Parts: sequence; C-alpha cells; structure tokens
Amino acid sequence: MEQSYQKLIDGNKAYAESKLAQDPEFFKRLAQGQKPDYLWIGCSDSRVPANEITNTESGQIFVHRNIANVVVHTDTNLLSVLEYAVKYLQVKHIIVVGHYGCGGVNAAMTNTYHGYVDNWLRNIKDVYHQHAEELDAIEDTTQRANRLTELNVIEQVRNLAKTTIVQRAWAERELHLHGWVYGLDSGFIKDLSVIHNTSEDIDPIYRYTQVTPLSADIPSK
Repeated sequence: MEQSYQKLIDGNKAYAESKLAQDPEFFKRLAQGQKPDYLWIGCSDSRVPANEITNTESGQIFVHRNIANVVVHTDTNLLSVLEYAVKYLQVKHIIVVGHYGCGGVNAAMTNTYHGYVDNWLRNIKDVYHQHAEELDAIEDTTQRANRLTELNVIEQVRNLAKTTIVQRAWAERELHLHGWVYGLDSGFIKDLSVIHNTSEDIDPIYRYTQVTPLSADIPSK
C-alpha cells in the first residue's frame, strides 16, 4: 500500500523535473494566473482526463467533474464553478463530455438499488424516461447505453442553456455550449453537434428576459 502511494510522489517529481528541463520558466508562468478558453464538464471516471485526451497543457481547460457529467440546477458546486468560469475567467466554450461505457449511465438503466448515488442517477433516469420509446427499441444493451450516453449529454447541454448564469453571459458576449462523447475503446471524441449560442435554442419557458449582464456584478477597478 505504501509503495503504491509513493508512486504518486515519485511521479510528481519526474513530471516537475521533465517540465523544467523543457522550459525553466514553465511553473513561474503557470503561477501567475489562468486564462482558459474552455470549461469542461465531464464524468469523474478516472479514464477520462480532460488535458490528456485533448492534448492540452495545464491552464488551458477549467474542469468540473461529477458522476455521469450531469448539470443539475440545484447543484451549488457545479453552479459555483460555472459562474466563476463564465464571469471571471471569461471562458468562450463550455463542453459537456460524456463517455461510452459510463458506469453511472449503465446503473441508471437498471432497477438495482445502489445506495445514495441513486438519488443522483435519478437525473439520468429522467432522460431515459423522456426518450423511452427510442431507447426501448434498441435491443442491444450496449448500444442502448451508448445512445443514452449521447442523449444525456444533449440534455445536460440544454440544462446549461437554461441557467441564468449562461443567459446573463449571452446578454453581453458570445458563449458557445457543446456536447461531446469520448470513446474509451478508441481514444477519439465524438462531437454530437449540439451547440447552443443563444437562449433562442431552448424552449421559451426557460428564457429569462431583461437579465443583467454578468459584468454588472463585478466591481470596477
């Protein structure tokens, strides 16, 4: 057990030394602040690291992860990340990233009791319920789970568009919402081509009128 833990410390040392050998100023520059263009909302699965699978460096992607990449309007953790990324970091793109073979999606497709997590997975069950006719027609369970993974991502992008945080940003600037699915067995990302750029992309009942821009909350220097 101790050897397994020490492996992480040794790995960090190798990482830091490698970065410094390539660029002696790397960490000094990194410590000065961050200005990422992207907010990644992904699954907590250890096989889906944002920077690694997009071949990006530290500081280029702001990341929030939870089980099955769900966007819930009562999740203050996610909303805090979202507001900070949109208001202060001024990200240009928000990407919801699911992945095929997601344990949360697979669990949500069953009636098996798993514990407290079932309350979280209810959100995915709701997505299944909305698309039950299409999903029930898919006989292969793996293909059905893959499709539910895609539908879940699409629904979470829509949930993002329904937030006042995103709509207040749209009142003053461009902000693009995207949905992707990552293939664990291929290493490639599938762009679902679900893009929301304005509140016109969502149902009228979710559109807020006369919202104040987010910049109005930031004290002038």
